Amino acid sequence: MIDEKDLARRPIVQESVQHNARTVSNIRALTASLFGVAAGTLGLESFPGFIFYFLGTATVSMLIYALKAESKPESYFFQPLGDLWAGDLFGGLMSFVLTWTLFYGLCKA
Repeated sequence: MIDEKDLARRPIVQESVQHNARTVSNIRALTASLFGVAAGTLGLESFPGFIFYFLGTATVSMLIYALKAESKPESYFFQPLGDLWAGDLFGGLMSFVLTWTLFYGLCKA
């Protein structure tokens, strides 16, 4: 938990934290759809398709961590573990499955 000394040194600006969380959410939603297009086009089925999604999501999290958060996620997120690594993991899964099945059906038809 954050104590008063930490808050005095690094104040939390709620608007900035919310903006960062929204940005990561938007990136995840977009990339989940793009991963669905790729998985459907490649003809992945069942377990390999879900592995593809989770590996792609982990890659996106690593890129956000390295490029956007500059390897200091505690400066940009209130809870770095939840917001950066696991946030919207299953929300993006629905977008992935939707586009995955759509493009799989289009390519196999």
